[in-house]
Amino acid sequence: MSQQKVVFFRQYPFQAGERIRIEDGPRKGDWEVVSADEKSATLRCPISGRQFTWKRFCYLAGERITDWPQED
Repeated sequence: MSQQKVVFFRQYPFQAGERIRIEDGPRKGDWEVVSADEKSATLRCPISGRQFTWKRFCYLAGERITDWPQED
């Protein structure tokens, strides 16, 4: 066995009420977590108010204090 660079990912443990920003991909933008369980998360757009339930997909990339929501 040899030592190799390995990248590790963990699913993010969403909590209702969190404000999140997805920085790329088809779900890019600001969202509020409405609810979450082990298999799915329901997110609400703070601009339109629309809600979507998706299978869990996000991984933590970092945290910082910033303006939210952002209107592009």
